[in-house]
Amino acid sequence: MSYVEQVISSCEEKFPHQVYFLQALREILESLKVEISHNPIYEKYAILERLVVPERSIAFRVPWVDDCGRVRVNQGYRIEFNSALGPYKGGLRFHPSVNEDVIKFLGFEQILKNSLTTLRMGGGKGGSDFDPKGKSENEVMRFCQSFMNELYRHIGDHTDIPAGDIGVGGREVGFLFGQYKRLSNRFDGVLTGKGVEWGGSLVRKEATGYGSVYFAQAMLEAEGKSLEGKVCCVSGSGNVAIYTIEKLYALGAKPVTASDSKGMIYDQEGIDLELLKEIKEVRRASLEEYAQIKKSAIYTSVSEYPQGQNAVWSVPCFAAFPSATQNELNILDAQTLLKNGCQCVSEGANMPCTQEATNLFVDSKICYGPAKAANAGGVATSGLEMMQNASMSIWTFDEVDAKLLKIMRGIFAQIKAVAQEFNDEKNLVLGANIAGFRKVAKAMIDQGVV
Repeated sequence: MSYVEQVISSCEEKFPHQVYFLQALREILESLKVEISHNPIYEKYAILERLVVPERSIAFRVPWVDDCGRVRVNQGYRIEFNSALGPYKGGLRFHPSVNEDVIKFLGFEQILKNSLTTLRMGGGKGGSDFDPKGKSENEVMRFCQSFMNELYRHIGDHTDIPAGDIGVGGREVGFLFGQYKRLSNRFDGVLTGKGVEWGGSLVRKEATGYGSVYFAQAMLEAEGKSLEGKVCCVSGSGNVAIYTIEKLYALGAKPVTASDSKGMIYDQEGIDLELLKEIKEVRRASLEEYAQIKKSAIYTSVSEYPQGQNAVWSVPCFAAFPSATQNELNILDAQTLLKNGCQCVSEGANMPCTQEATNLFVDSKICYGPAKAANAGGVATSGLEMMQNASMSIWTFDEVDAKLLKIMRGIFAQIKAVAQEFNDEKNLVLGANIAGFRKVAKAMIDQGVV
């Protein structure tokens, strides 16, 4: 049994119920086999055994009082996975699906994603099974304050810098930061995604979506292709999806889908971006309202999806941008996309494709951007926010956007170069995993056994 297989087997024995973490671990470690086999120093220093175990895992209860005076209790997490390259960096997710397994997989992926940005950031992740949907403003505030009552003792601008994720937008970051400031008596860059008026960065809200499109653009340009005039499918309707759609329009593409937990819309005229923002960012309502207002749109509820498939991916398109959640695109969806002529997939969400779907995309030699590369724009811009906080400066929208574009093109260039080393230049999964791993492993070796 090889070194890689030994580590995978050991983790499967120790964490048999952590299905998402094991999926991410297998995907990454399997692709590292060729790198590991040529470099025995990794086994000598037990790099993989140390990489797959978080440096620190924090679990805590979050008690809060709802508007009816009832005491509620949720579970909170912060997993500080690896600090070899810098302070822990990764978002907070508030969603009913959150558990230790989900946070652990996200934190593990974050290590290599942050490495690829070339910014000085380690990997971490956190969150809670609290659902902001349907809660009043005061309930969300009370929950965030209770969550920070525990979290504040574990974070700091040179220790661990959380950000937003699913369920944690500007409102939640504001409540979290306000409580951190009250408890610590400090006003520092401990959270990113802050309001621009009090330490945030322009483009942060748009960054993951913009970055996903920039990465797709880089992949296509390398083959002499373009997004201009092309039909694109996007899943999700949160920040990532909305600003993926916005940037696709800016590049002359035609995004025609969006989705939420209840269903999806297909608008053959192109998604009405302002209407989508009004429904999702202002009213926080269901996409079903979109179809009631826009007669060119077709709404399909989740109960009407083809068996075992996501209806978003049944719409013929040139490029697909999975931007909702993990494992939203399976092997059947991948087969449908390819059958309908899809030539590009750029992952805006974290691990949105199952391993079988990923393998099919890689084998088909289409332009396929894995999440740890394609959706790194969010954390990259968080890093740019940290720079602005440290220098007490504010950059313009165009300045930040230009830096984001440069970072995303740089990520594509470095992982393509690594893939070429192994005579598999279209395999950006291989390139991303090895490129990210090399930097982290070298730092771990340089810093000794810690």
